[in-house]
Amino acid sequence: MRPIAPRVALAPDAYGHGGRLRPLGDDGAPLGPAVHVADLIAAVQDYEATGPAPRWVWASVESAYAPLLPTRVARCHDLASVESLLLAHEGRFGEPRSLGAAWARLKGLPVPDDLPVGVADAQDSLFVPDRLRLPAGVEALDAVVDVHADQLRRIDTIADPVRRSRFRLLVAAESAGGLVAGEMARDGLPWRTDVHNALLTELLGPRPRIAGAAPPRIAELAGQLHDALGGRSFNPDSHTQVLRAFAEQGVRLTSTKTWYLRDIAHPAAALLIRYKELARLHAAHGWAWQDTWVHGGRFRPEYVVGGVVTGRWAGRGGGALQIPRVLRGAVVADPGWRLVVADAAQLEPRILAALSQDAGLARSAAAGDLYEALATAAFQGDRAKAKLGLLGAMYGQTSGDIGPLLATLRRQYPAAMAYVEAAARTGEEGGIVRSRLGRTCPPPSSDWLDLTETAGGGEAPGTPTDDAGARSARARGRFTRNFVIQSSAADWALALLAALRRRLTAFDDAPQGRPHLVFFQHDEIIVHAPAELAGHVCDAIVEAAEEARGLVFGDTPVLLPLVPTVAHTYAEAK
Repeated sequence: MRPIAPRVALAPDAYGHGGRLRPLGDDGAPLGPAVHVADLIAAVQDYEATGPAPRWVWASVESAYAPLLPTRVARCHDLASVESLLLAHEGRFGEPRSLGAAWARLKGLPVPDDLPVGVADAQDSLFVPDRLRLPAGVEALDAVVDVHADQLRRIDTIADPVRRSRFRLLVAAESAGGLVAGEMARDGLPWRTDVHNALLTELLGPRPRIAGAAPPRIAELAGQLHDALGGRSFNPDSHTQVLRAFAEQGVRLTSTKTWYLRDIAHPAAALLIRYKELARLHAAHGWAWQDTWVHGGRFRPEYVVGGVVTGRWAGRGGGALQIPRVLRGAVVADPGWRLVVADAAQLEPRILAALSQDAGLARSAAAGDLYEALATAAFQGDRAKAKLGLLGAMYGQTSGDIGPLLATLRRQYPAAMAYVEAAARTGEEGGIVRSRLGRTCPPPSSDWLDLTETAGGGEAPGTPTDDAGARSARARGRFTRNFVIQSSAADWALALLAALRRRLTAFDDAPQGRPHLVFFQHDEIIVHAPAELAGHVCDAIVEAAEEARGLVFGDTPVLLPLVPTVAHTYAEAK
């Protein structure tokens, strides 16, 4: 009879299907000896099915959870993710986070660098010991137990009990995010290659027979662009050559960005915009992309949890977070199934209202359209001004006509404006800020410190050094101003994913099939569900969003609505 344990440390064998397990208490102390199991999947399933599901403790999702899939576990403590959070919180941002690095720091030994992105994935097996960066002779399970106990001790050193409690929630949510990411990569987003091919052919022309050749429509646009700029041959993908070609026609461009080109009267500008759109589509989501990332009717990207410093996810390939609107028609539910799509409208302004506890902004956030309510309350019904002013406050925009709008916001919503301006001042002074749950922003670089210290050390106002230092300080202030909002939004999104994932397990034994998360992007999710269960999934999404709001922000009147839509294709839901 296995002991009931709140936590179980797990280390897969280097090769094969077995591994070693060790039951742990909630404080990380071993409750019994390590045991070797020949069938790791069966052992994990037994723990999950015959008692309170433990929190699995492992080096990383990639090294431990990937080989267990499609088995699902309820909870985990992902050492690599937690180490990254702790290092940042302790002011050691960016240090290696692998199991071997954490173990070496604990033992006072030289710390190995993490493997470069992609190196470990190129190995023949997910279980290659070098992924963990442990010295020869050190058992992976022993290192997992030691590092886990050390991480719990470090979390306990957070003096303020409220901050400590929130950080524990962040640790659990970040680890749950790893489970979601691994499962989504395994399950994949439904993708119809026939629809994708038809869309590409309509936009680009037939697929070129020669690899690397431009599709007909792109080649045609390149020719029209050359003709419109005097017939001289140039590479439309070269920024320098494009600027030169326009200059020879008397048009001096300062940018080739689409927003800039829209204001250029020359006919070549519109051609260049269209060329860039189609060339980007071909390069990022064309036929070669499909060959690489779509298999078995599923798009299977690689997600990186916390891949951005604010806690937002990133992708390790495949453009997981950037599905072009024009291709969303290729995301099609299986026969008899539906896509349940939900996104959080106006999330960041609502997050600011919850963080700052500004009563006036909270009242506006309780309405359906926050910007409309803001316009009625403070901008004589002008929604455009309300949106411009609030976005300017959150992102630190000060140029143009925004000054009077910010002044209005300061009068009407003093607590909210004081919150972001305090974060900006902290950044300008070289300090750090944290999210609601305790994710820490990067400290200023040594170059930044040198520049700003020089600027503040007696340079005459207006000198190049003084100006550069002031600009650098303002830029960091803009970053920290938005960090507190964007990272707290990421906190909420992680809690949402964990809460929704748990609710979806209620349908594990549904005869129609199990609904499952297949897509996540900042404030948007997609669940693939049997049509008969789509309504229940909608309810689960609304409930999970409400649970996440309470977990992260406590008793706040600010609504963070997540409105689900049931659709056959992703395009229909937008």
